[in-house]
Amino acid sequence: MRGPDRIETRRLLLRPPHIRDAAPMFERYANDPEVTRYLGWPRHNSVAETEQFIAFSDAEWERWPVGPYLILSRETGAILGGTGLGFETATRASTGYVLARDAWGQGYATEALQAMVDLAPGVGVQRLHAFVHPDHGASRRVLEKCGFTREALMPRHGAFPNLAPNAPSDVVFYLRTFDPRPSPSA
Repeated sequence: MRGPDRIETRRLLLRPPHIRDAAPMFERYANDPEVTRYLGWPRHNSVAETEQFIAFSDAEWERWPVGPYLILSRETGAILGGTGLGFETATRASTGYVLARDAWGQGYATEALQAMVDLAPGVGVQRLHAFVHPDHGASRRVLEKCGFTREALMPRHGAFPNLAPNAPSDVVFYLRTFDPRPSPSA
């Protein structure tokens, strides 16, 4: 089951990134040390690195029902950040988000993540998870608002390359499950 390449929420438009988006993505969030602080991928040091991410994104969209999405303002069209589903198997995926600094604190993270939660069962996901750094309280709250359950604190399980390169870090594991059976009204 293929997912949509365009999702609209009340204030957001989500769509796959395109190569023309590389420079604005780099400038808005991928190169910002504060924005990338708690992310599981290293801060981009050049637009070429953002272009490599877009090539990765294209491959994910070819291989799986969906992949990474850009988050844009429906009102202005400005790139606000990114989200998506990262498939591990046909029924298990990870999710997360990144927002440019000027988009923080406005509810965009919850709105974008809820769109991924709403999308997931329709593309076959039964187990949707996210990893969060223990010190990132704002992201933990967003996950909980979107119905994720804190499952475990996993010592020295993840990498946060912008905090401590080459050092494993503790992570908090969050999970959201979906019933694979169709509803009776379907």
